Amino acid sequence: MTTPAGSGAGFGSVSWWGLSPALDLQAESPPVDSDLRDNTEPRTPELDVLLVGSVDGRHLLRTLARAALWPRRRLHFYVLENNLEAVARHMLIFSLALEEPEKMGLQERSETFLEVWGNALLRPQVAAFVRAQAARLAHLVPEPDRLEEQLPWISLGALKFRERDALEAVFRFWAGGEKEPEAFPMSRFWDSRLRHYLGSRYDARHGVSDWDLHMKLHDRGARVIHTREFRRWRDTGVAFELRDSSAYHVPNRTLASGRFLSHHGERIAARGYWGDIATGPFVAFGIETDDESLLRTSNGQPVKTAGEITQHNVTELFREMAAWGRPRNTQGNPEQMCHGEDRGDRDRGDREDGQGASPERTASAPGFFTVRFLPLGSAETLHHKSCYKGRFQLLYVACGMVHLLSPDLGACVAPGGRLVVELARYLVDLRQEQLQGFAARVGELAQAAGFTPPPQARPSETFARFCKALDSAGQHTDSASESMTPPPDTLALALENQSQPLKGGTPPS
Repeated sequence: MTTPAGSGAGFGSVSWWGLSPALDLQAESPPVDSDLRDNTEPRTPELDVLLVGSVDGRHLLRTLARAALWPRRRLHFYVLENNLEAVARHMLIFSLALEEPEKMGLQERSETFLEVWGNALLRPQVAAFVRAQAARLAHLVPEPDRLEEQLPWISLGALKFRERDALEAVFRFWAGGEKEPEAFPMSRFWDSRLRHYLGSRYDARHGVSDWDLHMKLHDRGARVIHTREFRRWRDTGVAFELRDSSAYHVPNRTLASGRFLSHHGERIAARGYWGDIATGPFVAFGIETDDESLLRTSNGQPVKTAGEITQHNVTELFREMAAWGRPRNTQGNPEQMCHGEDRGDRDRGDREDGQGASPERTASAPGFFTVRFLPLGSAETLHHKSCYKGRFQLLYVACGMVHLLSPDLGACVAPGGRLVVELARYLVDLRQEQLQGFAARVGELAQAAGFTPPPQARPSETFARFCKALDSAGQHTDSASESMTPPPDTLALALENQSQPLKGGTPPS
């Protein structure tokens, strides 16, 4: 049976990369409070950001790379995902991005990132790196003290114990790739997903991919994606071919996730690839760049491909981050902040940000930052904890998580805070009228959550931006009916007939 156009089946039920360009979150957040700037007492301003479904860390990486362009600020990123595999990928990606330059050069780090992040198949040396890092992280997750010592920028303190156990199991599965090469036959999984998605169009898949690229992605602004690279990704899952094609043959286990499937009337646990097979990882870093020369055209055609632009942008991000060295974390569990137990740590953090610190330490970091992972499914309960209610100056919601945007979640944003919602512009399965309907639905959910469009806002088809009134504190209600807003129809279709993901349990072996 042919998959109908506009079904959304190519979106998948698990997101591995974003469907929008990377943002500098400081540019999206409210400006630094003038009272803090004028305060004679030395204190570094802070920015608390809640990211719901950001999946690939692209916004965090760009924000950190551009931190030197902004006044000094301590950055606290709170990341909420709907599966532990995404949390594990966050940790792996940041471990790679913050790797010591002496251990891995800039070019090698960039190429490794691109393969792990966006390729279904890896080169053997990259697969060996994933196994080694996964084994290391598997040992660190159950040992908080060692984790804080070796990865001081990360906090798993808010995760439940069973989530940490499941996270360790994910890393152990990644680390076992050499012993069990057939445990995750990625090429077979990819082809199976493609056949199910295309149906009777499978034999004409090159024509389908060309149509989706030229009539949809190009028309929506992603003209730098080249036919050859897009067709290759649709066929094999390899988006970034930095070496000879024969070098890519090891399955990328970081794209595996567990699900419950129905088999002969029984629910069984299975592992497979349930992610995007329609748009690809080109949008996040490959269609916009600070270097305008990369966007030049010749005879109406872009001179650079999305893969080349992606490699340039990622290399520049890592170059900027290498310039300020590795960060230091001195804060404890985020739950302790509810009781004011981290006041001494905050003062100590101020000193590490330059107040009373040595010149060497001041130059080693652009500003104090932490990445804290929140429990799965906690979007509807965060407002019950006083430490999160009204805490965040910026809330980011991915298009696949819009159904979580509710008055309860809005209560976690401080008065005057900002909301950025990723729109479905680059979902190729959605027609124009569906995109418009989705954007309208986002506006309704944002308004119900206490946000309004900012005055004189620039129109955007990629992100919807809102702000919270300065006098909006106290308007939140705890109505259960308000907090359970249904997902927009156009994206609900993307999840139709998909089995439920494993959440918090140990993935199948």
